[in-house]
Amino acid sequence: MTLRCRDVPLLPGLEAIRLRGGESATDNAVRWPYVAENRSFKSWVKGGELVFVTGISRHRSPQNLAECLYEGKECNVSGLVVLTGDAYIGQLPNTLCRLADELAIPLFEQPYSLPMVEVTEAIGRAIVWSEHTSVDQLDHDALVNSAELLDAWIACRGNQSAMADALGCHRNTVRNRMNQLTGSSPDQPKQTDPFKTLLLAHLLLKP
Repeated sequence: MTLRCRDVPLLPGLEAIRLRGGESATDNAVRWPYVAENRSFKSWVKGGELVFVTGISRHRSPQNLAECLYEGKECNVSGLVVLTGDAYIGQLPNTLCRLADELAIPLFEQPYSLPMVEVTEAIGRAIVWSEHTSVDQLDHDALVNSAELLDAWIACRGNQSAMADALGCHRNTVRNRMNQLTGSSPDQPKQTDPFKTLLLAHLLLKP
């Protein structure tokens, strides 16, 4: 599962974000959010970022916003989000929305009243979760049991004997469940990267 541009307004708390142009490209994958403070951001992105333009530290004219779209297309970012409100960028020009359609780059509008910290946190969590689900090959029941196992792993610092005591099961059961979780077996090396991703996702997604 990959987080796509079309998914962003559907994330909890981000319903106020609206797609204004570039609908044909909303399948673009979102690799990470990036808040652009400088006039040009091409030196600071790698591709796949959802770029947020606030206008707080730098005035953004309609011409500059159009330049952002062209630059975003050139840099292969996933999309552009422009924050609008009375204080900085009043509203998105219709010409900008049409340009997003022509360039096939998703253009979103976000009200200033929606705090950026909440937006980037929600998107960051969703990206980590998407990585978690793409790596994890377990069935639904195992995904539900993995949370308990990861909690025990954290509390016991990976000590499987202590984990067995905490979970009320045999140490071999813990070892087998850990092998399932990491996708390893006695005749295969332990796959640490998927486990690290699972652990990070678990920590970030805890309430």
